[in-house]
Amino acid sequence: MGRAVLSVLAGFATWTVLWLTQNAILGSVFSEHFDEAGFTTASHVLAIVLILSVVDSIVAGWITGVVAKEKEVARTVALGIVQLAVGLGVQTSVWEQMPLWYHLSFLALLLPGNVVGGLWAARR
Repeated sequence: MGRAVLSVLAGFATWTVLWLTQNAILGSVFSEHFDEAGFTTASHVLAIVLILSVVDSIVAGWITGVVAKEKEVARTVALGIVQLAVGLGVQTSVWEQMPLWYHLSFLALLLPGNVVGGLWAARR
């Protein structure tokens, strides 16, 4: 049980660090597309954010699977559920700042990305 929890925490921490780092970089690179509060509605920037979020989810799922060492996919599903719960809270708190397509896509892609990473970890 301890390893299962640790694996989900490791994946969650991985995703969070990647997410915060990439958004800081994107904010610098595309600064003209972000408002003072750090939000953007520029479709091309939001598309990049979504692509990077999927990559983050795959990496986080892989880390979760590697740490878990067994039941990798089940652990990545647990990670996806945790991320979806946190993501729902975050997305609803910024609902007015970005378009609906972004929020729905972001949330819909969390779990599948985690599972792909878990499948890769299971095959190692």
